[in-house]
Amino acid sequence: MKQKKLINVQLKLRNKFQKKGVKMIAPDTVFFSENTKIGKNVTIEPYVVIADDVSIGNNVRILSFSHLEGVEIENNVNIGPYARLRPGTILKSGSKVGNFVEVKKSIIGKDSKLNHLSYIGDSNVGKKVNIGAGTITCNYDGIKKNKTIIEDEVFVGSNSSLVAPIKLEKKSIIGAGSVITKKVTKNSLALTRAEQIEVKNYKRKK
Repeated sequence: MKQKKLINVQLKLRNKFQKKGVKMIAPDTVFFSENTKIGKNVTIEPYVVIADDVSIGNNVRILSFSHLEGVEIENNVNIGPYARLRPGTILKSGSKVGNFVEVKKSIIGKDSKLNHLSYIGDSNVGKKVNIGAGTITCNYDGIKKNKTIIEDEVFVGSNSSLVAPIKLEKKSIIGAGSVITKKVTKNSLALTRAEQIEVKNYKRKK
């Protein structure tokens, strides 16, 4: 009986949003909460779950297999596929959260991009920031959660670890493969890498 009631609630919510102009390719695979808010010209691809307290602006596209909860999404935002947006997240206008990206309790600034394979938690990301693939904010030290601040127009190279608490100032660049533990100043390049070693004419042991 309870399952039937839940199915009926979902049917009503899907019909409600379709009447408001939300485009759903496979409505039966999309799940809403009763407090979901959605603006105009929104497209939701198959297998998306929108849990409690989600507000979606205008001209938003949510790609398949994404899960959203406790999120505020402004206009002209792209999400997914396979994105997980956790409570306390705000996506500002024009931002993009791509495939296999998780965001928790963070503000992603206007026109900033997290295209793939990243974790951003307890962070404040400014405008026009690019976060490379494989980047993580190391926000938990085993006792408390720490804050990462990334200012406007910062470029973070792929496979970087940002150890919080930390601040990356405006227009700074993080070289790929870096572990950053100290503040990075404005307009500077920061990188941490072991020296590459090459052994000429190396032969494997048999």
